Amino acid sequence: MTKRERVLTALRHKQPDKCPHNIGLTYPAYEKLLDHFGAKEKVDEALDNHIATTGLTAEGAWREAKPGYWQDEFGVIWDRTVDRDIGNVCNCMLPNPTLKGYQFPNPRDPRRTERIPAHIQRYPQRLVGFDIGFSLFERAWTLRGMENLLLDMIENPGFVDELLDAICEFNLALIEEGLKFPVDSFQFGDDWGQQHGMIMGAPLWRRFLRPRLARMYGAVRKAGKFVFIHSCGDVKEVFPDLIEIGVNVFNPFQPEVMDVHWMKKTYGDRMSFYGGLSLQHTLPYGTTAQVKAEVRDLINTVGHDGGYILSPCHSVTKDVPLENMLAMLEAIREQY
Repeated sequence: MTKRERVLTALRHKQPDKCPHNIGLTYPAYEKLLDHFGAKEKVDEALDNHIATTGLTAEGAWREAKPGYWQDEFGVIWDRTVDRDIGNVCNCMLPNPTLKGYQFPNPRDPRRTERIPAHIQRYPQRLVGFDIGFSLFERAWTLRGMENLLLDMIENPGFVDELLDAICEFNLALIEEGLKFPVDSFQFGDDWGQQHGMIMGAPLWRRFLRPRLARMYGAVRKAGKFVFIHSCGDVKEVFPDLIEIGVNVFNPFQPEVMDVHWMKKTYGDRMSFYGGLSLQHTLPYGTTAQVKAEVRDLINTVGHDGGYILSPCHSVTKDVPLENMLAMLEAIREQY
């Protein structure tokens, strides 16, 4: 099987020849592997990933406002002096509960898709898709502020509807542009969970987020593509909702907040999982033997009968020792 065939087989809930995997890295983790292997090409070869996603952000949409601080296309400024991968929001584009005077970026800017043909050509053996990060709740709170948005859900629900509708329409236009290309999937990033339970609670999630998510996921499913979602934290109480509105693949599948074996047994006939390898315990603090054992267990149990893409439950963080990263990769290679 090619890597793409292996992933597609798993997503159709059939047993592939080997369990597909995909390893994401933060900058510090990548630099550890780069120092070890000595060249980017060797790092890519060691990872041997099965999925190649790309964004729909126009080249040059991000600009450095000042050293270490970057402004995105929505006007949000991110402090990346500590966290180079994402950063912390340090301004508020919507200080009041109104969209008056705010202009969304152009979702149909042709520069968004200029690099797509080359991306598809570069990864002929992998599952290829688009990543729409900060796709709804996260986009809203980065513009309005987390506390403000949560209060607005109670005090200014009409404004929240207006804001989320505007974000949804923006994303639907992105999806429409992306569907002009022969890709397999769209991944939507939108963290709703905490270590225990959901940030806004399931009732408010269903009131404000579910209807817009259903529209976005539905547009992808109607086109015959796979819907991947990424939501950190404990969101298991809305899994039935996610299945109903069209989610094919759930990531990051954190073992610290959900029983991955129970989740596969309960929902594995209707949803695939992507993640599952502990980044709060095993990878940063376990022995190499423990890392290998967890990888093997996930392959043999959660990966049984398909429906699973092996991965750490987030991009590998800076506190993971090099030897544990190498042990993870070695355990993955053993099945080949």
